[in-house]
Amino acid sequence: MSGCKGALGGLAVFIAVWELAVLLAGIPKYLLPPPSDVLVYIVRDYQLIILHSAYTLAAAVSGLLLAVAAGLLLALAMDYWPSLESGLYPLLVVSQAVPIITLAPLIIMWLGYGLLPKVMVAGLICFFPLTVSVIGGMRASDRELSDLMRVMGASRWQVLWLARLPAAMPAFFSGLKISAAYSVMGAVIGEWLGSSSGLGVILLRFTHSYQTARVLAAVTAIVVMSLLLFGLSELVSRRVMPWHHRRQG
Repeated sequence: MSGCKGALGGLAVFIAVWELAVLLAGIPKYLLPPPSDVLVYIVRDYQLIILHSAYTLAAAVSGLLLAVAAGLLLALAMDYWPSLESGLYPLLVVSQAVPIITLAPLIIMWLGYGLLPKVMVAGLICFFPLTVSVIGGMRASDRELSDLMRVMGASRWQVLWLARLPAAMPAFFSGLKISAAYSVMGAVIGEWLGSSSGLGVILLRFTHSYQTARVLAAVTAIVVMSLLLFGLSELVSRRVMPWHHRRQG
């Protein structure tokens, strides 16, 4: 709670300094509007922002859920079959050398301009941190517990499901929180490259017409959505692993 109050206090100071700096320095509003102007457009355009935010949020959440399903399945398969991990893990790492924005146009060409390509772009951005987190968590699991279960006659699947996967849950939720924050960005990138709805679309429209205050109003909506998804991931983590958070204090 004290950390949250400190963050809010720091944000308030930053906004106040920003407002005064713009007014005192006489910076043109089309270059850097004061926060008060941004707030005016948030209130004035709230219906437009909510409408497009709903589209972006749908793509972001769908992409995040797709990444969770695919990441968990791949991590489980790679842990169950070590030869699969040795073959795929390097490719998984190398794939991060390809900027997602260079793949997004291909996804748009293949899947069209509907919601699906935005879901795919968001899912691709979320997939790597989730998968790598789960794999790392499984590698760090208690080997003595796994050996004991095997001695007692447990199958490889039972060891994986009852010992290694639960041990990876803290790492999974760490990756989930990172991916939740990235998912909105992935949806917006998909919207930049081809869409008729979403915050990415209105960002481009406002940018091309030099409506900087309205651009920042849309950016504020993106930040709020990212923080909400991050906070929701933290809440789910506390519900699923209360013992882990109690141990952390």
